[in-house]
Formats: sequence, C-alpha cells, structure tokens
Amino acid sequence: MIKYERFVLNNGLRVLIHEDKSTPMVAVNVLYDIGSKDENPAKTGFAHLFEHLMFGGSANIPDFDDPIQLAGGENNAFTNNDMTNFYDVLPAENLEVALWLESDRMLSLNFDEKVLETQRKVVVEEFKETCLNEPYGDVWHHISDLAYKVHPYRWPTIGLEPKHVEDAVMQDVKDFFYQFYRPNNAILVIAGNVKPKKALALVEKWFGDIPAGNLAKRKLNEEPPQLEFREKTVESKVPVDAIYLVFHTCSRTHPDFYAVDLLSDVLASGASSRLYRKLLKERKLFSHIDCYITASNEPGLLIVEGKPTNGVPMEEAEKALWEELELLISSPISKSELEKIVNKSESSLVFSEVSVLNKAINLAFFELVGDASIINRETSLYQQVTVEEMQRVARAVLRRENCSKLVYKSTMPAGEMVAEEEEEED
Repeated sequence: MIKYERFVLNNGLRVLIHEDKSTPMVAVNVLYDIGSKDENPAKTGFAHLFEHLMFGGSANIPDFDDPIQLAGGENNAFTNNDMTNFYDVLPAENLEVALWLESDRMLSLNFDEKVLETQRKVVVEEFKETCLNEPYGDVWHHISDLAYKVHPYRWPTIGLEPKHVEDAVMQDVKDFFYQFYRPNNAILVIAGNVKPKKALALVEKWFGDIPAGNLAKRKLNEEPPQLEFREKTVESKVPVDAIYLVFHTCSRTHPDFYAVDLLSDVLASGASSRLYRKLLKERKLFSHIDCYITASNEPGLLIVEGKPTNGVPMEEAEKALWEELELLISSPISKSELEKIVNKSESSLVFSEVSVLNKAINLAFFELVGDASIINRETSLYQQVTVEEMQRVARAVLRRENCSKLVYKSTMPAGEMVAEEEEEED
C-alpha cells in the first residue's frame, strides 16, 4: 500500500506527497499534461523540443544540471504522446533545491535565441540519428501513419519531419510554453523521506505564487474503428526483413486494459510465452519476436513484431503468426497459463514499488488519468481478469480487419545481411 496525501494549490497545481522512511533520498516529479498529441499537425515535435528547452536555463538558474549535482542528485525527463515528465532524485535534506529549480523554470523559462538554436540542432540531429540513419528507426512513423488516420497519435513523439522543429521561431516557443507549462496543467509528486506537512510548506513557498494559465479545452479527433486490413511494405537497408502486425486496442483507463496487457504477455513475455516458445525455439521461424502495447491515454495499439530467421520466407513466418493469434481467438487459455502471467505481472508491480522515483512517476501518471489511488488497486485489477475475458478481448482485438501490417524488406546485398542472434531466454 502506497500512502500519500493530496493537495491542490490556489493556482491549480496538484500536489501528491508520499512519505517513505526507508530511504535517505527523495524524488521530485513534475508531470505536465502535454504530449505530442497536443501539437499542431504543421508544427510537430514541439513537446519533445520543450523537453530539451526546459534544461536550457531559467531567470535565476543559467544551468539546470549544476545545482542538482552539487546537491548530490541527478535529473532527467521523458516525453511521449500524452505527457512530458521531469524528475529529480537527491538526498532528502536537499529537497528544497529541486523545488527551487523546478519552480523557476515553470515560472520563467529562459527564452534565449542561442538556447533555442542549440536545442533545435540537438533535436534535429537526434531525429536524423534515430529515425533516418538507424535500421528500423522510422518504424513509428510508418506504424502511426498506418494505424491512425485522424487522431493525433498519427505522428510519433519526435515529430513528423525535422523541418517542423527547424522552422520553430521564438514566438512559437513562447506560445507553446504559456499554453501548456502552467501550474494548473501540472502534477507535482514528492516521494521519499519527507514529512508531508513540511514538504507542502516548501511547495507553497516555491510554487504558490506562479500564476495559473488560461488552459484551452482539449479537443482531439476521435479515431474511427478500423474496418479493413491495411498493409505497407518498406524497402530499406535493414539487416534483416521484419514484420509488424498492429492492432487497435482500448485506452489505459478502459476496464479491458488489464486483459489486453495480459494478452500481450501470453504471446511474448519470457521464454515460456507462446510466440517465443513455438515460433522461435521450436519451429525456428524467427530470430526475434515480441508483443507489446502502447498503454496510451487514448485508445492505443497492440503490436506483434518479428524478424524471420535467415532463409525463412516472410509469407511462411506471417502465416505462423496468424495461426497463433487465431488460436487465442478460438480456444480459451488455461487457468494455469493465466495464473502464471498474472503472477508475473504482480511481481513486476511489486518490484517497481521499491524505487521512490518509480512511485513518484506512477503516482503522477495515475493522477493524470483521473485517480491516483489506482496505484494501490492494480494488482487486484490484474487478478480479476478471467479466462473468458481474455478470449473476449482476443476476439475483439486480434481481427484481421483491425490490423495494419508493416513489412520491412531488406535491400542489403545478401553478403552483407546478418542474421540477428537468437534471443536469450529470460
């Protein structure tokens, strides 16, 4: 049980404080309710750009990293479709350093042309390195474009193309900041060896005077149900051919989420999972195989991906994949198989609660989706999934007309193609 106290400041900042006496450390997590789904389709990549800009200094802090390091801590951030998240971990006695840093960049980010130019180049270079020059690096550009036609998940977090960030001007940056990076669009979580009353007083001191923003109501285009099979083949200089079967699923807060998550585990989570055991170990059709979900706040995706073993025709590999998926539709899994994957999920959840940083991030996320107390109910929600629910969800999700297929066809000369090593057993 993760106990926490919840407060809301007058400016709308939501604050959650979890006291953990077992550690000398404290984690400060600031989640902003802004992800790539909130971007202008003609100006994508801005949420990711801001992840970098927020480390470019503020009115009273020219360099964000130095004070954290001098206080014995570390910091980082991540961005996805749904949110931008910043975190600091440091000795509990230095909590105020992190609050000072986070509040200063929320109040008065450094809008400097040199900083913008530097971070713009960093982001564009990252785009080129990870998406354009890395094998399979553009996979999310293809998957997003195939699976989504109207919803803003149709572009990846890094953006549609480098030009959108290259063309960003200072007014664009200021508009984006004052639209989204406001206290009433943020969640602050403090987890660690702190007293809630004292921690709240420090939060009030550093964040209480930051003015709230005028937030516009979020309006996202709803993705209509996919009613026909879609496919795309990409010829590219990748080491080996690859296939991705992409299915629409529910949102992270939908009651079916836990069954969908377990369904992905049945298919490819560990050496005893179905796809790994049957298609990689026994039949040796694949050198790599996986299944995972996006777990996004809006209706997301379940992805089955595989790289056929050298010499195995793509058609044969794909046929074997569909046979395994259809088996889940036609035949319910056994109670023992379900119990096994539920136990594995429970172990992962328990392990994740050891870290104060993980607890801070998870509390912020569940507060974002509407109910921080879910953090204490997740285990039981997985345990409540039945064999019948698993089959119902499989029938709803793993339909051919609900699928988009992406195939990478290697254009590398046969002598240069390298078969990927077989996955190690968990």
